[in-house]
Amino acid sequence: MEYFIIPVVAFIVAILTFFSGFGLGTFLTPVFMVFFPVDVAIGLTGIVHFCNNLFKLLLVGRKADKQTLLRFGIPAVIAAFLGAWLLVSIPTSSPLFTYEAFGKTIEVYTIKLIISILLLFFALMDLLPYFEKMQFGKDKLVLGGALSGFFGGLSGNQGALRSAFLIKAGLSKEAFIGTAVVVSTFVDFTRLGMYATRYQTLHLEENLLLIVVTTSAAIVGAILGNKLLKKVTIRFVQVMVAVLLIGLSIALGAGLV
Repeated sequence: MEYFIIPVVAFIVAILTFFSGFGLGTFLTPVFMVFFPVDVAIGLTGIVHFCNNLFKLLLVGRKADKQTLLRFGIPAVIAAFLGAWLLVSIPTSSPLFTYEAFGKTIEVYTIKLIISILLLFFALMDLLPYFEKMQFGKDKLVLGGALSGFFGGLSGNQGALRSAFLIKAGLSKEAFIGTAVVVSTFVDFTRLGMYATRYQTLHLEENLLLIVVTTSAAIVGAILGNKLLKKVTIRFVQVMVAVLLIGLSIALGAGLV
């Protein structure tokens, strides 16, 4: 079932993400979580996200603004390393706490609780008008890079914060997109390097076909997005996915997923 559901989601979300400000990792990670443990889901999503970014890098990377890359990208990469290190350092062997519900004992693990809180936060950023209008000046680029990089390394969720800080950097649309893609690619490269310390638990050989199929679906979606949705922001889909993410984050934090 995962060989159908995950690639289809990757294809659809990749269409929406290319120019609409969505984040592929934000929506693909929870789908992987349905079929894999949280840390494995984040790692596999990171591989797909990185490969998709490499493709987009070929399309728009040359349009990135070099000065913004230095001020925003360097802190992002450093913070991504710290976030990824924190993820692989979080104990996963024993539950944080347990409780009784539905006639059985439910276990809540630290990493799932952290990811559920982050998912809830980023879903609210897409849903609430306050967060939608939240923007920061150019003097906050270093802070923005550090925050988006850290949360990118920790959970793969970086798009919302990155957009909030870059949108006021005085960039053209093309430079904004190119800069975001370059930063995202380097953050992915950094966090995957740290995740590699756990890749023995990802069973990459067993999941290689799934990674290839999902990445291919995301690339096809990016191609269509580049052609069809250059000026479109699909608010209805954004709200719908945000609501689903909130539901999933609650279930994840409660130990139900």
